[in-house]
Amino acid sequence: MERTSTVKRYTNETKIDLAFSIDGEGKTSLDTGVPFLTHMLDLFAKHGQFDLSVDAKGDVEVDGHHTTEDIGICIGQALREALGDKKGIKRYGNAFVPMDEALAQVVVDLSNRPHLEMRADFPAQQVGTFDTELVHEFLWKLALEARMNLHVIVHSGKNTHHMIEAVFKALGRALDEAAAIDPRVKGVPSTKGML
Repeated sequence: MERTSTVKRYTNETKIDLAFSIDGEGKTSLDTGVPFLTHMLDLFAKHGQFDLSVDAKGDVEVDGHHTTEDIGICIGQALREALGDKKGIKRYGNAFVPMDEALAQVVVDLSNRPHLEMRADFPAQQVGTFDTELVHEFLWKLALEARMNLHVIVHSGKNTHHMIEAVFKALGRALDEAAAIDPRVKGVPSTKGML
């Protein structure tokens, strides 16, 4: 079974066409209009071995907020749809990723219970033209729409770019682990009998 999804989201603020494959090769085609976000999504897909295509047109003349938020929404929706009934998945994923002086940890539970816990103290308010507060906005919308429990902890770091880069790499790796099929799992990995 192919675990893929396509999502369209057209609003007065953004127009997004997105395609996502869980069992990919890390291939990307990204046009977000928000250069730093494009860089982070490329890292996320490469490290998660996801195929990700994003064509986004947003009101970036205002700032990157709406585009970043709506791409988070779309990736979350695509991930949830691509997971299907979640039979046979590992469900949990955990990844530590260092980036020079920075160390990030991401832990996920594909639980159908959306929650975000984030502990990160970014030294700078911007990386290039990207507002660093948008990292939280992206991750919260991703967790909400994917209906997953997402914990993000930046254990150390001085360079904001390095810290955020470590987060997105760890996010890809943790999600790859959680979405992986485990042949030992019969049905869904929950005593409730559903996720």
